[in-house]
Amino acid sequence: MNNNDFIIRRETKNDYREVENLAREAFWNLSKPGCFEHYFIHIMRSHADFIPELDYVIEVGGKIAGSVMYCKAKLRDENGNEKPIVTMGPLCVLPEYQRKGYGKALLEHTFKIAADMGYDTVINFGNPDNYVARGYKSCRKYNVCFEGDFFPAALLVKVLREDALDGRKWFYCPSDVDAPCDDEEAVEQFDAQFPPKVKGWQPSQEEFYIHSHSVINRE
Repeated sequence: MNNNDFIIRRETKNDYREVENLAREAFWNLSKPGCFEHYFIHIMRSHADFIPELDYVIEVGGKIAGSVMYCKAKLRDENGNEKPIVTMGPLCVLPEYQRKGYGKALLEHTFKIAADMGYDTVINFGNPDNYVARGYKSCRKYNVCFEGDFFPAALLVKVLREDALDGRKWFYCPSDVDAPCDDEEAVEQFDAQFPPKVKGWQPSQEEFYIHSHSVINRE
């Protein structure tokens, strides 16, 4: 793959439904029966923490093959000092374009923009198998955790500058942008606007459950 194979550009309003459908195709039955990521994208765009400057799609042959979005978040140390960061996600690539480098291209493109905007830390909650090759590391290695000293295996940290984090304990304070996704009725009503798909079980759901519920202890 080379840069002549694709175009990376900002998402426009004309792309909204195509990108939502893309997310639905990418995440359907992946971490749970069905998915909520298309609804998440839909509501994220109007949230105060959404960062439109980091909202990008990748086109292959004139077709949107992937997208990535970010929102504002914070780290807070034990003395109450806060540090602005970004949360990446969702990163969506159509199944037929996965494992071909398009997600990597989107991340590298937007990481540079985030750094130029002054951000030095990116956090993602996801399957480590999909992200460690992009420079994400365990939250434990940067002493980043949730309140209660909870260090999930799925909490991943990418630093955009080597001195971004200094080793002190940081508590991750995510945006509440995804809170409406807990409303299953709202998700179902939104999903009804798309072509019918069959919900089902697949092994990736157990894999995600294990990662998201596993805690990393100190060595």
